[in-house]
Amino acid sequence: MGLSWMAWTWPTAAFFIFIGLCIATLGVWEYFRPGGDPRRGVFMIDTTRGDRLFISLLGSAFIFLAWLGLVNSTLYWPLVIVVLWTLFVFRYV
Repeated sequence: MGLSWMAWTWPTAAFFIFIGLCIATLGVWEYFRPGGDPRRGVFMIDTTRGDRLFISLLGSAFIFLAWLGLVNSTLYWPLVIVVLWTLFVFRYV
C-alpha cells in the first residue's frame, strides 16, 4: 500500500507512537494547567514545556547515535543516560 516505502517494525512503530503520546500529553497538560510560562535554566535560554521536550528528544537521539557509533553494544546503558538527560532537561533547563 502507501506505507511500503519504509520497513515498519515494532520498534519503529513504538518510537512514533511514543512521540505522538508525548505531544498529546503536553497538549492535555497545557489544557488543564495552562500557561507553561517560559523559564530560564542552565543554558540561559527561555524554554517552555514544548521546548524542553524538543531539547530532550533531540539530545536523546544524539546520545543513542553516539553510543551506537562509539560503543556499539547493548542499548540499555544509553537508555539510562537518556532518562537522566530528560529529567535534567525538564528540571533545570
